[in-house]
Amino acid sequence: MSPTAPPTTLRREIGLPGAVLLGLGSMVGTGVFVSVGIAAGVAGPPVLAATVIAAAIAAANGLSSAQLAAARPVSGGTYEYGYVWLTPAFGFAAGWMFLLAKSASAATAALGLSGYLLDRVGGSGGSGHTAIAVMGALAITAFVAGGIRRSNVGNAVVVGAALLGLLLLVVTALPMAVSRGAHRFVPALPAASDPEGMGRLLHGAALMFVAFTGYGRIATLGEEVREPRRVIPRAIVVTVTVVTVLYLAVAASGVGVLGAEAFGAAAEESAAPLEAIAGALGASWLGWVLGVAAVAAMAGVLLNLILGLSRVLLAMARRGDAPAGLARVDPARSSPVAAVWACGLLVAGIALVGDVRTTWSFSAFTVLVYYAITNLAALRLPPDVRLFPRWIPVVGLAGCLGLAFWVEPRIWGVGSALLVVGLIAHRVARRRRG
Repeated sequence: MSPTAPPTTLRREIGLPGAVLLGLGSMVGTGVFVSVGIAAGVAGPPVLAATVIAAAIAAANGLSSAQLAAARPVSGGTYEYGYVWLTPAFGFAAGWMFLLAKSASAATAALGLSGYLLDRVGGSGGSGHTAIAVMGALAITAFVAGGIRRSNVGNAVVVGAALLGLLLLVVTALPMAVSRGAHRFVPALPAASDPEGMGRLLHGAALMFVAFTGYGRIATLGEEVREPRRVIPRAIVVTVTVVTVLYLAVAASGVGVLGAEAFGAAAEESAAPLEAIAGALGASWLGWVLGVAAVAAMAGVLLNLILGLSRVLLAMARRGDAPAGLARVDPARSSPVAAVWACGLLVAGIALVGDVRTTWSFSAFTVLVYYAITNLAALRLPPDVRLFPRWIPVVGLAGCLGLAFWVEPRIWGVGSALLVVGLIAHRVARRRRG
């Protein structure tokens, strides 16, 4: 590299606590403040079982991601792993699906932030809801462009606020949910002879799966993690374990206090279902605490998603799968500023859809395809770098493919079409480059 060439590498500044906080910041947000309610509306009382199914598949995927990231600790996640251990087409497909999935997930977080904020100030939805979501996405993008160190400090603050609010909700609501609302948990599982119920269960599991995928942010930031072979697997295991317990507690609180149908309706109508729990409990103080915690958590999700998205786009630009200018790293901030802003604008554009169920469902299909490729790459790891047995990525692959097509047909139809369009464009571009 010439002395005047712009830098394209990032500094390793994240240890185990920082990596866990990044994972929690990506997961303790939209998943618990919005999507648990959406999944309850789809699955009904078996939403707890759907959460366990999603957690099991996420754990397998997390271990696959961990060993891949430990073997190749660079930015880009499965985009890089697909190129190295599969084929360029698989690598590009992973990067393309990641950008679509996490942009839709970030747009859902922006809409959730807007919903909780408006609920606190007594505002209404409509165009104002969407406008606040777009402005929130752009404000967080400007913050992330300042660099990873500043982003870590902000992330620690919002994660702490979110966990405090959720702890107060669970302590207040769960005893009442168990003592007075036990009948609302029936049936805990659909009957084997009920195909429609089983379909709703798997659809709910697909929606909940997205809520667990924040651990992937740890892998996509592999180039910035210290001692990646040790830190990344530990951070993923800790993050998934903590969040599983949290999601189950919040889901049980919502179903027990409101009932699954009302819990789901609150998510779709206002994107603020946990405040509906506080309202049913008659705890106005809890509504305010949850509102503040939710806004902080959604900001944390946006922060972490835009971080991860920009690092994948950075990796794609390095390989020529995105404009070369997006590969530049600002030397003063150690941040790919152009890539960050490109991702932030994409998120803001998707937020204009204004419907959390649509954006979250689209994220579910595309992220399941992404993690299917992750597990395929993990199956190709040579024995000397493999950390876990081969059956783990087999379980992850089967789980991802098994859940992907339980979302609405219109969603997986659009997602599949975009995958094909992307692969065709990638093939044409590679031929032109010779």
